[in-house]
Amino acid sequence: MLIIAGSLRVEPGARDDYLSGCRETIEQARAAAGCLDFLLAADPLDPDRIHIFERWESPEQLAAFRGAGPSDAQTAAILDADVHRYLISGVEAA
Repeated sequence: MLIIAGSLRVEPGARDDYLSGCRETIEQARAAAGCLDFLLAADPLDPDRIHIFERWESPEQLAAFRGAGPSDAQTAAILDADVHRYLISGVEAA
């Protein structure tokens, strides 16, 4: 299993539009083989920050979904990104 987690920064005031434009991507990801969870969410305290959380069964399934990655418009709107990939060897109940 792997987790993709981190945050993006977009222009202040552009965050809601960016997230609206990601709705279809989120729906497609959640329907993709191997996707256990996929979320982009607004930070409640920082007006230009978007949190990313993805959970996938395997790196291959993530790669199959990603393809070429985000659209040119989405990429252009990202001012900064701090996103990491975590390979998980075990999971326990909290």
